[in-house]
Amino acid sequence: MRLRISIEGQVALLAVTTVAATLALAIAAHEYTGDWWSSVTFTLAVAVPLALWASRRWSRGVARMLQALGDGFSSLRDGDFSVSLAADRSDELGELVRQYNAVGDVLRRERQDLFQRELLLDTVIQSTPLALVLTNANGHVIYSNTVARQMFRDGARLEGHRFEELVAETPASLQEAVRAGNDTLFSLAGPDGEQEVLHLAQRRFVLNGRDHRLYLFKRLTRELTRQEVATWKKVIRVISHELNNSLAPISSLAHSGRLIAQAPDPAKLDSIFATIEERARHLKDFLDGYARFAKLPAPCLQDVAWEPFVASLRQMADFRGPAVLPERPGYFDPAQIQQVLINFLKNAHESGSPPGAVELTIADDGRYTRLQVLDRGSGMSEQVLANALLPFYSTKRSGTGLGLSLCREIAEAHGGRLSLANRPDGGVAVSVWLPARAG
Repeated sequence: MRLRISIEGQVALLAVTTVAATLALAIAAHEYTGDWWSSVTFTLAVAVPLALWASRRWSRGVARMLQALGDGFSSLRDGDFSVSLAADRSDELGELVRQYNAVGDVLRRERQDLFQRELLLDTVIQSTPLALVLTNANGHVIYSNTVARQMFRDGARLEGHRFEELVAETPASLQEAVRAGNDTLFSLAGPDGEQEVLHLAQRRFVLNGRDHRLYLFKRLTRELTRQEVATWKKVIRVISHELNNSLAPISSLAHSGRLIAQAPDPAKLDSIFATIEERARHLKDFLDGYARFAKLPAPCLQDVAWEPFVASLRQMADFRGPAVLPERPGYFDPAQIQQVLINFLKNAHESGSPPGAVELTIADDGRYTRLQVLDRGSGMSEQVLANALLPFYSTKRSGTGLGLSLCREIAEAHGGRLSLANRPDGGVAVSVWLPARAG
């Protein structure tokens, strides 16, 4: 077992040894020369260099150890935890080296664990069907997964590119969704030409004191298809229930009417016929709503002058704007698009928005005409936004859930698309994009 001597003890031992050796040398020299002055001179000439040599030899070991510790801490600062030092001393410096090695071991294990967790997280992210893009404060992509790379660059890396430039090469609907700066539901033409519905979630957060932005693109087409099948099953049950609720009393009333007809009572017969008429009218109105959705006629495309179109729309709903109308006429079925806008405006007024904050805008970029209704209501939750285009999905107690679904069908029948987005300062922006007339 090595004897542990502190640095203070080593210095004291060196000093005592030096003094003792000097005195012994001085006494020996005096016995030899018999002259104290000559003995002291000789002793100093020999002892001082020896003392300097001994102290330098001792301090050199300390200096080497301090230099090694300094280099080791520099490695820790630079993120290199692989450096270990030989702890061959039994003093405070040896203990410091052992503590340094212990810290290095802990950091190496934590880095390995962190690496394993990062690898697991990256595997999960790369396998998710969501397209994920992370940008820094300068708008450059610093992370993306496989789905995002496939969406924006056919599988090539996105890191280092400006996200704005990548978005500029995508269809207009995706550009509009990204630039909106908030959660958006929009449609996009798929590889087979079919319209796909996507949900974009954008989140801003601070990482290492700098702004970052996360974009999450979720394809809802498959989910919507699955939910639509479930919805159609529900609709069949609802229709069956409604038919039974109407046909059962009609059948009972018809039986009662047959009995009364044997001994006519005009008042009772009139009441029976009125009830049958009311139930038949209710059933007709109920089925008409589903029939309009199922039997949407093909749009009759034509040039539409904006001023009379907006004037006729204003007679049926209140709204502000548009401040500016496009110079060239629109090209769409005016009756169907009017129905779409009436639905938008009706929802805007029912959203809790002040009436004066409901606004219509019309813009034409040469390729598409965008008709947009803006409000300052309560907005949509993420769940409502993701399900808003499902047939028969409604948050209203008495709603049929056909309004926005019908609007989506009309927009896609025109070759256009529908998008919904929460506005940054509250409210919703609902837009229908219609292709401009070729030539």
